[in-house]
Amino acid sequence: MLELDVTTPALVDAIAATRPEVVFHQAAQIDVRSSVRDPLGDAQTNVLGTVNVLRACAAAAVQRVVFASSGGAVYGETDTIPTPEDAPCRPESPYGASKLCAELYAATFQRVQGLESVSLRYANVYGARQDPHGEAGVVAILATRLLTGETAVINGDGLQTRDYVYVDDVVRANLCAIDAPAGAYNIGTGAETDVNQLFERLRAVIGVDAVAHHGEAKPGEQRRSCVDVQRAAGELGWAPAVGLDEGLARTVTFFRGA
Repeated sequence: MLELDVTTPALVDAIAATRPEVVFHQAAQIDVRSSVRDPLGDAQTNVLGTVNVLRACAAAAVQRVVFASSGGAVYGETDTIPTPEDAPCRPESPYGASKLCAELYAATFQRVQGLESVSLRYANVYGARQDPHGEAGVVAILATRLLTGETAVINGDGLQTRDYVYVDDVVRANLCAIDAPAGAYNIGTGAETDVNQLFERLRAVIGVDAVAHHGEAKPGEQRRSCVDVQRAAGELGWAPAVGLDEGLARTVTFFRGA
């Protein structure tokens, strides 16, 4: 295994040495709030890092790049829920803007250099190994706090909705993208769940009697986010298989043993 910063020039030689047919580009700055505080740092990783990956892949004659985009952040606040891929993109945060910009670079490299690209617009991914100590990853954060008896804090009124997709389903989507037509695909469930509901479902899975505390709403967060996955079903041959309650149970099992 070779560990490199996604922005380093050494990435060109690293990819040239292995000459893969497909590269899965998952490296990113993933925190919306961090992108609001430091948009330059966000763009450094998510935009320039992606361009560096693309140029390295083009130089090594890689056939395809599968890019981890964002199914909520690139759309921003939208009138259509669940949101299809052809909806207008109006990002509400620098993070969303950087992901959309990276998608455009990938499409440009395809036109100019023949490097095929698939952008998977993930909804809110959760599951085993998610970091419970940062600002992103609400499922991991709430589950860990409920399991340890710490105070669970919900930002704002908790009525903001998200589309929670289990990590195993996301892995399958990436494998499906190896042979799928190039383009952008939403990867989610098409079901909205607000944070208050998520907290109650986690509390039921864990079996604790706890009360959530509400903090301030955070800048850059969308009110509603949920993606339409019909294109993925038709062209990737993919559909989510793990329901929210099952996924939460699997996640809790992992953190209990962590």
